[in-house]
Amino acid sequence: MRPIQPVYISGTGAFLPGEPIPNDQMEAYIGLVHGRPSSVGRRVLRWNGIETRHYALDRDGLPNHSNAGLAAEAARQAADNAGADLFELEHLAAATTQGDLLVPGHAAQLHAELGCGPLEIASFQSVCGSALMSAKSGFQAVRTGEARQACASASELSSRWFRPEFFEGADLTGRKGNVVLEAEYLRWTLSDGGGAIWMTDAPKRDGISLRIDWIDIVSLAHQFDPCMWAGARMSDRHDLLRSWSFLGPQAAFQTGAIALQQDFTLLKSIIRAWVGVYLKKVDEGRIDPASIDHLLVHYSAKSLREEIIRLLEDTGGMIDEARWFNNLRTVGNTGSASIWIMLNALLNERPVKPGERLLAVVPESGRGLVGFMQMTAVGPDGE
Repeated sequence: MRPIQPVYISGTGAFLPGEPIPNDQMEAYIGLVHGRPSSVGRRVLRWNGIETRHYALDRDGLPNHSNAGLAAEAARQAADNAGADLFELEHLAAATTQGDLLVPGHAAQLHAELGCGPLEIASFQSVCGSALMSAKSGFQAVRTGEARQACASASELSSRWFRPEFFEGADLTGRKGNVVLEAEYLRWTLSDGGGAIWMTDAPKRDGISLRIDWIDIVSLAHQFDPCMWAGARMSDRHDLLRSWSFLGPQAAFQTGAIALQQDFTLLKSIIRAWVGVYLKKVDEGRIDPASIDHLLVHYSAKSLREEIIRLLEDTGGMIDEARWFNNLRTVGNTGSASIWIMLNALLNERPVKPGERLLAVVPESGRGLVGFMQMTAVGPDGE
């Protein structure tokens, strides 16, 4: 039986396609539904607080990257930052909300993009929390000695789903041609990007590595209907026998079952459940708020951050806001890729010292899930 060994993040990578796109240029890329500007877009932008984002589209709405291509760029950068060779990689885990193909899995597509040798792969399809699912896969592979080097990636190419052709002719617009808010909110919130972490069984020889202390993922799907989904009409999302695959592709499109949507009423209940899971971990001693030096919380909107902070302050679980780090305002909400893009930015922008503790928190509205990853910064000697 192999001994359990420490696992270190020795490199991070992030890839954001193209130039930052300001709010007033968004519709030049995602297009005008029925040729008219959005009636709620500006209101959504006030809610989410995003000022710039990136799209893997040109101004004609044509793609210039694949989802797997975004992940590959981030993975290559993570390898470079770790001083590693892609051909030494033994375990590749890939996360996304929607891959380039229905079949095969996203990790196979990423492996092909990287062009490295034979290795173990694992695909994780969920929403934002899939990033930590892929990280835990690589973490366990290195921790148990099955691999010495593993890469966990997460990427999203959401913009392709927001073009007018996904809405025109579908039962997703009102009599005035406006897209229903459940779909329009995500159209004005989600964007494209890739992120990755490189995990090894030893810290890198120079600079800071992050020892992974633990990763916990808690699903609450037994409590909630889908809150963020694609593949069913809103009224049918709890009934898998009425999903798009049973309707057929044409009927699914016409009834609006293909679009990505969000249930805002249900989201309010899920936010409270996320905070409840966090507070339980604090009560159990798994998380010590006073010991966290850098907190990375993924959230889709400024308004959600404010609600989370209010709940934490009311319940005594708040971590000093000066320790929070987030770049939603400048890079947008890149879904599963957000947490690695955020971690890469933190390491580039803030001095992280050996002994400091980092906590990544990734709530997922999909069907109610929240994940946590605690890390400790170490030097070349592992201390």
